Order: sequence, then C-alpha cells, then structure tokens
Amino acid sequence: MKLIITFTFILLTNVPVSSCAQQQTSKDVKIDPGGCEGCEAIYESPIPFDKLEPMVWLPDWNLPGQKLAVNGTVYKADGKTPAEGVIIYIYHTDQTGIYPQKGDEKGWAKRHGYLRGWMKTDKNGFYKFFTLRPGSYPNSKNPAHIHITIKEPGKQEYWIDEFVFDNDPFLTQEERSRLKNRGGSGILTMKPGGSMVKAERNIYLGKNIPGYPK
Repeated sequence: MKLIITFTFILLTNVPVSSCAQQQTSKDVKIDPGGCEGCEAIYESPIPFDKLEPMVWLPDWNLPGQKLAVNGTVYKADGKTPAEGVIIYIYHTDQTGIYPQKGDEKGWAKRHGYLRGWMKTDKNGFYKFFTLRPGSYPNSKNPAHIHITIKEPGKQEYWIDEFVFDNDPFLTQEERSRLKNRGGSGILTMKPGGSMVKAERNIYLGKNIPGYPK
C-alpha cells in the first residue's frame, strides 16, 4: 500500500498547478497571518483538497540520507477536540540547505522548491509525513527547519512555528527563546524507528495566532 501511495504522489506532482489549484474564497474568515509571505502556496496543491490523504511522502524519501517520519494530531481551539479536514502544507531545504528546483517550477515553487507536500487531517485529526531531514542554510548557523502552513475549513490560511530539531546544535537557547509557539511547540524530539527517526508534534489551531476568531 505504501508503494502505491508513493507512486501516486510522485505522478501527481507532474500535473500543472493551474489544472487543479485551490482558491481562497470570500467566505473564509480573515485572520491576521502575521506577515504570512508565501502562505498562498497552500493553494498550489496538485491534488484537490477533497482528495488529499492524511499521509504524504515527499519526493526525496527514496534518496540517501536520514529518513524522517513526523506525525501528530491537530486539535481545535479548545485543545481537546480532534480537527478533521485541516489542510497542511510543508516545504523544506534539501540536506545541503538549499530549496532544490528542477527548472520548470511555477508559482511559489520557484522559491519553495520541489521538496514540499500537502496533507488533510482525518476524522481523528491525524497527519503524517515522510521525508529526509533537511540541512541548515549554507554558511549559516540557522537551525534546520520545515515550514508549515495551516488551512482550516472556512478560515484564511496561516503559518505556525516551523518544525525544528531538539538535537540541532544551532537550536541554541537564544534561538529557542525566539520561538512564538504558534500552533504549539514545533520542537521535534527524535526517536529511533528502525531505518528512520521518528518524531511527534501535536498542533493546536489558533494558539498564539493574532486575529484568530474567539
């Protein structure tokens, strides 16, 4: 089953973005995304939102490197109720710290590269993705990270704290103090999982998001 899903994802990433891109609607509740540059990339999903699965394998999964599996539960603003139908968009650098491109990118893929993916939480609020652990930006001390954008049903998209790695030497106390805990903590604690490392992050909708409707 895993191989079938992986093949489907890779196949559909070759579909032109314009052929099935989503669009924000005027009925979506507006939220102050706090300078959410690039959040509209969530609408560039090559798969219609209603067809997305709760799990996705990013295109680098079968390449050499440290394999990483991240899963968690998305909760509604009450912090207790699992949130179904939430769209999650992620993207990150490759292991050398760059956002790789194939040369035919359109839209935000020109900046985000092709290491990106989309998921939709199931009835239990569950999501999971498989990828390779990204690297820090070249010649920098910036912690390695995975960007994430959230789109709730009926609400404007917004960004939450990036996934970062607890054992990253660049994730200093100073860096940790800058984290805003948008959507809850994004710090991942690595655990061995056979041929990969695993981590868990639960997401809390609206937490520390300016302008989020009460």
